[in-house]
Amino acid sequence: MRVVEAFRESFGAEPHGVWHAPGRVNLIGEHTDYNGGFVLPFAVPWGVTAAVSPRQDGLVRLRSLQAAGPAVTVEDLRQAEGWTRYVVGVVWALREAGHPVRGADIVIDGDVPQGAGLSSSAALEVAVGLALDELYGLGLSRMEIALAAQKAENDFVGMPCGIMDQAASALGEEGKALFLDCRTLGTRAIPFDLAAHGLRLLIINTGVHHELADGQYARRRQDCESAAARLGVDTLRDVTDLAGALALLSGDERRRVQHVVTENHRVEAVVGLLRAGAVSEIGALLNASHLSLRDQFEVSCPELDVAVEAAIRGRARGARMTGGGFGGSAIALVADDRVEAVRDSVLLAYAERGWAPPEVYPATPAAGARRLA
Repeated sequence: MRVVEAFRESFGAEPHGVWHAPGRVNLIGEHTDYNGGFVLPFAVPWGVTAAVSPRQDGLVRLRSLQAAGPAVTVEDLRQAEGWTRYVVGVVWALREAGHPVRGADIVIDGDVPQGAGLSSSAALEVAVGLALDELYGLGLSRMEIALAAQKAENDFVGMPCGIMDQAASALGEEGKALFLDCRTLGTRAIPFDLAAHGLRLLIINTGVHHELADGQYARRRQDCESAAARLGVDTLRDVTDLAGALALLSGDERRRVQHVVTENHRVEAVVGLLRAGAVSEIGALLNASHLSLRDQFEVSCPELDVAVEAAIRGRARGARMTGGGFGGSAIALVADDRVEAVRDSVLLAYAERGWAPPEVYPATPAAGARRLA
C-alpha cells in the first residue's frame, strides 16, 4: 500500500493503522441539508486513505501524496494553510469538544476525481476523524465523527456546508443510498441496486470549478436564513404552505424557498419509488431537481446545463447537476443499452462548443468509512 510506504519514508516508522473514507454523490436533495431538510446521497468507490500514528507532543505532521513536497509540521493549529486545514481542523474540532487528541503523524492518499464535486474534503475529514477516534479511544459514533468533520469545515476552514457530505462518507453502505433527515440526523439505508434493474448512474465530471468560496454558496445560505426569518420559521423545512409562503416573499428569497420546499418533496418521492423497487421511475424527479437548481436556486452553470440536456437527448432516464453547483459534476440515470449513446451525446455537445471533453464514468454505492489495516 503506497500510503504505508510513504509513511515509512516520511516518518521512519510503521503507521499504527490505515483508514479510508469515500467521497459521495448526491442522488437528490440539493441545498436542503442546511435548511433542516432531506437528502439522499451515496458513498462512491473513490475516496481518501490515511496512514496515521498518534503523537504525545501536540504536533501534527502531515504529508499528502497529491501535494508536492515533504511532510509539513504544524505546531499552532491556527497557522495551518491550504489542504492541511481540513486535517488540522478535525484535530481542532475534537479538542474543542474536550477529547484528548494530543497530536498525530498523518500521510494522505486520495483518488477522488479533482474538481468533480464528489466531496474529497469530507472524505479527508472523515478518514482522519475515524483514525483519531480509534487511536485515542474516543468511542464516537459515526454520526459524531461526521459532526466533528462538519465543525472542522464550518468553523475552521470557513465553508458553511451542511452535514450531508460528512454523513454520507461516514455512514454509507454498499448498494444503498443514505436517506438523511438533516434536522433530526435520523438515517435510513435505501436499496439502490442499479444493476438489478438494468440501469447505471453515470457521473459527468465537467472539469470546471467555479469557486464556491467566492461567497456564492454562503449567499444562498443567507437567502434561505433570511427567508426563514421573514416567514417566522426556524428553517425552510418548516414551510408547509408553499403558496402562502411565496405570496409573502419576492426576489431571491422567493426563488430559494420554492426550490428548497419542492426539493424536499422530491427527495421523499424518490425514496418512495426506490423502496417500491421502481428505480427506473425516478428520472423525471431528477430532471425537475435540475430545473429548480438552475432557475430557482441559480447554482448551475453552462457546462452543467449542457451535460444534463445532452444526456437527456441521448435518452437518459433523467439527469441533473449534483453537489453545491457552479461546476463539478452532473449525474444521469441510464439504461445499460444507452450508456454509449448518452456518453457520445455529451461529448459531442461539448465538442460543438469547443470545450474540453468531460469525464464520464459509472458510480455504484460503495461502503462508508472503515479501517483498512
